Amino acid sequence: MLDEAELANYHEIDDAQQTKTKNETSLQHGTIRGSNVSSTFNDFLLKPELVRFVMDFGFEHPSEVQRQSIPQAILGTDIVCQVKSGMGKTTVFILVTLQQLKLVDGQVSVLVLCHTSNLTFSTRHEYERLCKFMPAVKVLAFVGGLPIKNHEDILKNNCPHIVVKHFIIDECDRVLEPLDIHQDIHEIFKMTPQEKQVLMVSTLNKQIRPVCKEFMRYSIKIYIDDESK
Repeated sequence: MLDEAELANYHEIDDAQQTKTKNETSLQHGTIRGSNVSSTFNDFLLKPELVRFVMDFGFEHPSEVQRQSIPQAILGTDIVCQVKSGMGKTTVFILVTLQQLKLVDGQVSVLVLCHTSNLTFSTRHEYERLCKFMPAVKVLAFVGGLPIKNHEDILKNNCPHIVVKHFIIDECDRVLEPLDIHQDIHEIFKMTPQEKQVLMVSTLNKQIRPVCKEFMRYSIKIYIDDESK
């Protein structure tokens, strides 16, 4: 678990690591533009089940944001993915988490936070679609407005062990903007294991970057913020 002091020190740790990473990888401020790209989904070396899905649905060429983000994210890099709507941001974190997923019966490994019920159900649908050939993967959606005990019973019966390895905030600019929600997200974040990958997805909003940085542990970040992409 993270305490307040550890969370507050992220900026200092990250700044020191950024300098080292810049010298070792020639990345400037954790930004990758047009490097480490792949021209087809086959270049990502995905699991056979995911390759089968890609072929079955006729997908071949990833979008620019997918080409830049997926190879880095598969390595476990923390990522802030910022790009205009409709460029495949959601597919980035779904493919990445399914690729890295090591199934343990009754264990929750991936947590995705969304700002609306509609987005929650849409994300669940996309997970179910992409794991079409991974029948052992279970995807559950929890939204407000329903008795909490219902959710507790579902988790108790289906997922008694919660060991979050991937912490994702979809539309993070919308989720983290309200102060009270921001504080709630911090509390949830601190209750998850310290060793985990953090993926944040948003549209073009530079103001959210310092806020996102509060949740990042590793030095390499990818910002894809060019509207032409």
